Amino acid sequence: MLWIVLGILISYLIGSIPTAYIFGRVLKGIDIRKFGSGNVGATNALRVLGKPAGIAVLVLDILKGFVVVFFLGNIIVARITGIPDDITTRVLLGLSCICGHNWTIFLKLKGGKGMATTLGVLLGLTVKVAGLKLIFVMVILTWLVVFIITRIVSLASMISGIALPVYMFLLKQPSILIYSSVLLCIFIILRHKSNLKRLFQGKEPRLF
Repeated sequence: MLWIVLGILISYLIGSIPTAYIFGRVLKGIDIRKFGSGNVGATNALRVLGKPAGIAVLVLDILKGFVVVFFLGNIIVARITGIPDDITTRVLLGLSCICGHNWTIFLKLKGGKGMATTLGVLLGLTVKVAGLKLIFVMVILTWLVVFIITRIVSLASMISGIALPVYMFLLKQPSILIYSSVLLCIFIILRHKSNLKRLFQGKEPRLF
């Protein structure tokens, strides 16, 4: 139990690293929360700080989720069960990391929207769970298709987020993955409430 609690805490702290905020301070000496959409995420970093910084933020936010599930997961699992494909422990770590990103302790619990970190968590799980490879590809393709058609990042994120538990269910994944994917879907929708409002009003900006 001690190792699980420690792992969850470390995962939350890693997820809490506000990458876009740090890049804004270092590159332009600004608080990115006061520019663009005000979101501490890769899309706003791309708009406010430029493509190189936006891509770097995206990659680092993905890495947060992957590092927690894959590398930290290996350490914690070895201490607890010794079973390399222990899904439950890795899921707990991944969810903690996403919570850290969404509600970072370093910015008064106001973080990003979690899509990139969720992708990193899913990637980490995919490396350990063979059955997730197809689902990972399907989620990426869903995001790309919606984005190519609409050029709206938030819409692509929400639809791919909704598709995740559907794919999990249709491809008969373990219950822990189905339930956690439903929770991730709820996280994504809740974090995009303002985007939903703008979408219904026809005011949501396109990326290009």
